[in-house]
Amino acid sequence: MHQGIAFRTAYLLTGSASDAEDSAQTGFVKAWRALPRFRPGSPFRPWLLRIVANEAHNRRRSAGRAYALELRAATTEPSGNAAPSPEGAALAREQQESLVAAVQRLDEHDRDVLTCRYLLELSEEETATVLAVRRGTVKSRTARALARLRMEVEL
Repeated sequence: MHQGIAFRTAYLLTGSASDAEDSAQTGFVKAWRALPRFRPGSPFRPWLLRIVANEAHNRRRSAGRAYALELRAATTEPSGNAAPSPEGAALAREQQESLVAAVQRLDEHDRDVLTCRYLLELSEEETATVLAVRRGTVKSRTARALARLRMEVEL
């Protein structure tokens, strides 16, 4: 039930499919072992994603790899299922590459909050749990990260 979001979370934080698989799998094992410590009545998904995110961060740090985040912008389907023009497809791809490059230039905190809020579509509360920060911190980081992203895109 949570396998897809766990993998996407790990992938967006590690930038590697194999590391994401390992992080998600290890996260599930650790969550299984920690189930007796899970607080009944608390939301399960953010708790699980926090464990997976920790694994992904640990894997990225221990591997010493450069953090390369690949965004997969949602492709919009033209009206009537018509194929986009070659010019339109090329322009959309160019814009996507520009956005990916701009996000990659942001610092880790900015990338993480934007990943959770906009790519994983987590709520502020879920994002706060995943990133182990307060909800107000998520709000302020999101606002600052979006402002920095706007500046990067304009460059």
